[in-house]
Amino acid sequence: MDNIVADVDWGIVARIVHVLAVVVWIGGVWFVTAVILPAMRKKPPEQWLAEFNAVERRFAPQARIAILLVLLSGLYMLYQYDLWDRFSDARYWWMHLMVVVWILFAALLFVLEPLIVHRVIDRRASSSPEATLTLMLRFHRVMLALALLAILAAVGGAHGLF
Repeated sequence: MDNIVADVDWGIVARIVHVLAVVVWIGGVWFVTAVILPAMRKKPPEQWLAEFNAVERRFAPQARIAILLVLLSGLYMLYQYDLWDRFSDARYWWMHLMVVVWILFAALLFVLEPLIVHRVIDRRASSSPEATLTLMLRFHRVMLALALLAILAAVGGAHGLF
């Protein structure tokens, strides 16, 4: 049994964890953006806000865990494969993009969303529900587009496309 653990390439395990965590995180963002928010347009304001908050309360902890796993596995791969110098090379611009997208989502989920966003959405939704929902959908679309661009760039860059 000791040989099995000793023979494991933990860098590959980190890559698996990284990809699975990105799938959970960005797949959830896709679902909220493409399914949940558009479906809310057909509901009365008090109902869509309550339903969105209920979905968000269930998804946010999962997204936070996934984002932490992306961070930890990414840092491990940087260490394991000694890739730190790539951040000083413009050819690896896609690694910078991954970090920027991670920082944006982490700031949103760990700081802005619990401290500010909920209050702003609740306040705006009571006076202007349609405009609030439209703003939420636009914001989610921008964040999803950035995330998908980072995934496209990372996979392409890691396989020599760029």
